[in-house]
Amino acid sequence: MRTNKFFFTLLFFAFSCIAFAQQNPTAKVAGVVLDENNRPVENASISYQTKTATTDKNGFYEITVPANQKVVLVFTHKNLKNITATFQLKPGENFEFHVMMNDKAEQLQDVVITSSRRRVQGITSIEPETIRKNPSAMPGVESVIKTFAGVNANNELSSGYNVRGGNYDENLVYVNEIEVYRPFLVRSGQQEGLSFTNTDMVQNVDFSAGGFQAKYGDKMASVLDITYRKPTKFGITAEASFLGGSVTGEGISKNKKWSAITGIRYRDNSLFVNSQETQTNFRPTFMDVQTNVNFSPNKRWQFSFLGNASQNRYNYQPLTRQTNFGTIDEPIALQIFYDGQEKDRYQTLFGAFKTTFTQNENNNYRLITSVYHTQEQEYFDIYAAYFLGEVDTNIGSETLGEITFSQGVGSQLNHARNDLDALFINAEVKGTHFINNKKHQIDWGFKYTRENIRDRIVEWEVIDSAGFSLNPPDFDLPNDQPYNPYTGPLVPYQNVRATNFIDIDRLSGFAQWNTKANIGNSQLWVTAGTRFHNWTVSGDGISNAKSQTVISPRAQLALKPDWDSDMIFRLAAGFYHQPPLYRELRDRNGIVNPNVKAQQSIHFVLSNDYNFKMNNRPFKLVSEAYYKTMTDVNTYTLENVRIRYRANNDAEAYAYGLDMRLNGEFVPGTESWLSFGYMKTEENQNDRGFIARPTDQRLKFGILFQDYMPNLPNMKLYLNLVYNTGLPGGSPSYADAYTYQTRLRDYRRADVGFSYVLTERNNERPDGHWIKKFQDLSIGFEIFNLFNNQNAITNTWVRDVYTKNQYGIPNYMTTRVFNVKLTAKL
Repeated sequence: MRTNKFFFTLLFFAFSCIAFAQQNPTAKVAGVVLDENNRPVENASISYQTKTATTDKNGFYEITVPANQKVVLVFTHKNLKNITATFQLKPGENFEFHVMMNDKAEQLQDVVITSSRRRVQGITSIEPETIRKNPSAMPGVESVIKTFAGVNANNELSSGYNVRGGNYDENLVYVNEIEVYRPFLVRSGQQEGLSFTNTDMVQNVDFSAGGFQAKYGDKMASVLDITYRKPTKFGITAEASFLGGSVTGEGISKNKKWSAITGIRYRDNSLFVNSQETQTNFRPTFMDVQTNVNFSPNKRWQFSFLGNASQNRYNYQPLTRQTNFGTIDEPIALQIFYDGQEKDRYQTLFGAFKTTFTQNENNNYRLITSVYHTQEQEYFDIYAAYFLGEVDTNIGSETLGEITFSQGVGSQLNHARNDLDALFINAEVKGTHFINNKKHQIDWGFKYTRENIRDRIVEWEVIDSAGFSLNPPDFDLPNDQPYNPYTGPLVPYQNVRATNFIDIDRLSGFAQWNTKANIGNSQLWVTAGTRFHNWTVSGDGISNAKSQTVISPRAQLALKPDWDSDMIFRLAAGFYHQPPLYRELRDRNGIVNPNVKAQQSIHFVLSNDYNFKMNNRPFKLVSEAYYKTMTDVNTYTLENVRIRYRANNDAEAYAYGLDMRLNGEFVPGTESWLSFGYMKTEENQNDRGFIARPTDQRLKFGILFQDYMPNLPNMKLYLNLVYNTGLPGGSPSYADAYTYQTRLRDYRRADVGFSYVLTERNNERPDGHWIKKFQDLSIGFEIFNLFNNQNAITNTWVRDVYTKNQYGIPNYMTTRVFNVKLTAKL
């Protein structure tokens, strides 16, 4: 059966439609090159591939570059330091870029210059080099996003993130305009392994935290838009560390028509898992292969294929755990002895063909077909016997730190045999048109999706406390042991058994209009559009499903006043629906409700974007105030990264807050930023009153800082620091959220990386030196959780046999971990 599915998947890849590609229209970059004394630099060279321009006696230059793609200009002069600048401009755009060259500043990364379009759209662009250098327990695009205001996460082993009160399922992620998906069964961050995005293949990263345009899909929180690069020459990038390794190769054919980039990654999280309180035998293997192949037979046609195959195996055998908590006067500890093991497997195949046809510089068409196939298995039988009691604190005692008096004794048995097989097939056509000498831009698109899910859930939990089996919270039979004998049936504390064979057919589309106008000497950008989404749920045992449709109009205004200060004001508003995926249709008992409605959110976003100079270095301050009102909310419980929905649309909610981010050259030649966010989100379930949502993380501070040593410029430093106030959570499984409104402790984490770059002075080395063969060769040393903070992700709940109280014992995340890595690029 699985062999046939794999064969048909490959057959689909082989015979998917491929059509049309893109002519490369041009744009112009012009400006003046000055030295540190503001004097014109004559005979400076500006180059891009084979194109070259030279500054005149006034320092002026002009060069024509391709539009709609990333272009790296290199500014060189025999007496001054080289500077690189990365551009991505619209067709026909004339962009002014003035350069200051000197012989002092050490440039750690490219200066990134993009079209003003991203700025007026409220989109944040992230440099791929910043992503690759950022120290993080879970490296990738997501680790950088988590330092932004409005983006929260308290699980360093997960690539998931919450944006402005949304959960992990409310974020859109695109790679080359193709939507990518998260696994379904993963319940713990340490099971995830690898993020989909291979950072060594990334060319451009755009992120919007809300109020995004109609051309993006139907989710309520955010959009992450990633573009993989098209190679222009042969190259190899490799990295090896205690956490795994990666190799990426790229090349282009002699006739420049074919290009390809392929990456292989391997990940092992043993360092982090072994640093936790639970002692384990842990044997994980996370591996994936990605490739992006491009073919351009002529200037008007382009074909591309994006493929990914990943296999995550998670074998986990817990042994013992001891967690100390309580107070100095009354220290308490939870000690657990385990038996059993967990064996999980997540295997995914993903392939997409994208074809682009450019009729002329004003008309562009794209056809995208993709297939996503995931097979997920979650098997475990874990028995845990626990002791809750007082800890011996007498110095010199033979039992120092051990439990000497038990207040609670019990056991717990967890069992699961969960299997899921899902196949998603997508076909999409898009168009872009420029009208009236590019004063207006029209975008449109239609997409059909077929989702086929085969899901079996068999999981149960039995809890024994002090010799008495505990009934589930919603069990009605009285049980007042040990005062009276219990004569009712013995039932598991939790018991979920279901088999679902579900098909979901979706048809969606959008139309969007953009224009730019002048109001006096001020500039105004207007974007307006709408989306529609229709879906129908069918499958075994479903006879009363209804076809549902939602309409989502959206609009954005951006104004750049004619002021001396470089400011842009932006206002965005619109409807954002989230038609349910399979996991949102399934309630906590595993039963599918085919008539779950789309959650609806109305966004209001007011922002200010201010560019300025401080100490003659560029800075940007972005401030955004937002309010979101939500109806038909599908409430859920959150345990680690597993989300269980109630699938009944029985709540309303809201979220509001303020995000601020200051970024710029705090150190000459580098980009760093500071971010601050305040957010409040609450929900009202069945008119019982508003309570905090599971993602109500009030305060957020984030810092990403880059530096180098002036006397040792080869040594670079990268600091990633995050502080979040505590999330609501830690309640017993399936407990009433209105009864448990406690919060976890605040999340504090600092990761730091040091990198010694051996190729820093390559231009001073003689030809033939072995290091000159490398574009980059560096040795890195990383310290994760620098201050060894104890961050909790959930609570384990146990009973006191005497008082009948329940204690919430924090489940701590990783402690301080050291890593060494080697990076090489040819």
